Amino acid sequence: MLSNTIARWMAARNIHYGWLVAATTFLTMLATAGAMGSAGVMIQPLHDEFGWDIADISTAMAIRLVLFGLLGPFAAAFMNHFGVRQVVVTALALIVGGIGLSLVMTEVWQLVALWGVVIGVGTGMTALVLGATVASRWFSKRRGLVVGLMTASNATGQLVFLPILAALTEAYGWRAALTLCVAVIVTAMVLVLLLMRDRPSDVGLPVYGETAVEAPVSQDHKLLATLASPLIVLKEAATSPVFWVLFGSFFVCGLSTNGLIQTHWISICGDFGLTAVMAASTLAVIGLFDFVGTIFAGWLSDRYDNRLLLFFFYGFRGLSLLYLSFSGFTFLELSLFAVFYGLDWVATVPPTVKLAAENFGREKAGLIFGWVFTGHQLGAATAAFGAGVFKSDFNTYMPALQIAGLMCLLAALAQFFLKRPGATRLATQPG
Repeated sequence: MLSNTIARWMAARNIHYGWLVAATTFLTMLATAGAMGSAGVMIQPLHDEFGWDIADISTAMAIRLVLFGLLGPFAAAFMNHFGVRQVVVTALALIVGGIGLSLVMTEVWQLVALWGVVIGVGTGMTALVLGATVASRWFSKRRGLVVGLMTASNATGQLVFLPILAALTEAYGWRAALTLCVAVIVTAMVLVLLLMRDRPSDVGLPVYGETAVEAPVSQDHKLLATLASPLIVLKEAATSPVFWVLFGSFFVCGLSTNGLIQTHWISICGDFGLTAVMAASTLAVIGLFDFVGTIFAGWLSDRYDNRLLLFFFYGFRGLSLLYLSFSGFTFLELSLFAVFYGLDWVATVPPTVKLAAENFGREKAGLIFGWVFTGHQLGAATAAFGAGVFKSDFNTYMPALQIAGLMCLLAALAQFFLKRPGATRLATQPG
């Protein structure tokens, strides 16, 4: 295979093939982030072209976010059973099919089916769990840095795509913007097929940071057991207060980020006279600062109490949302918001992953984080739908911003209910 040849070439130059796998995963998550973000530039054009109510459009986007989160734990199980490459290629094919068919949709139920269900399932299989799985399988050393980079790919996706998608939508219509998304995702699919391998042992290498090549992992376990494993882990985790603090905090994280800002930002700014391109550019600035903030948060999570990090991250985010809701959306005010809000857009991820691993053990950390991430997307879906209702019923998004800000402050305070990691750990069997 091409990957074996490249792995030998890189090894001869003392470069581990895992870095190429990480880069391929980064680009894949970046492409799917662009597809997720494209929903934000579609809301107003769909309303204008078809006359669909914004609340109905938001419902489809909310379903997509729910599935995006609910499939996280099962995506990890599928990757263990079928392999990373096969799962990712299938997911990308679903996204391409859903976006492609949406170019010819004419009814709101088609939007719900395609963007709510098909694209929701596809993006759910390539969520943050993909990055966590690749990082844990390929890296022992530098794992925190890799997780931070994978997480930051979401921000980079917005940074790269949203202004372009907004400009294409204004100049040529929303179908042109979605066509670009399809082209980028097809490119990512080709790279996955050519370069992605499931484990370092597939190319005869040890995990980065170790010396011994691990024996090939048996994949003869039954699919039913694979599907049941996330539910078994959830049942065990549900007895721990730590799990519910992390789950609830991440619910607020989703409520205050991609469910509200990423989905409705262009419409929010439109209420204050900003064009779609200007609004998307502001969101791209948020993404730029988040890229820096998330990587820095990963560095901090290896050195400081992660509970305190989450307290400050949620606290600053809540204050920035409250500030925005009372601002006049001037250039200076939006610039200040973009900096402070952007620095911790998803900076909460590395400390949350670290707390999950420390409290529940490394062997279950992926599935535990999958369920915590489900809370994130349930919060995102709540905000995507709720903000749409506020806009439809009251013609303003400001109450949604204020509720999200207050919820962030509560999430910050909730971190004080966590004990120091290691005091109590969920009793789980290796699996």
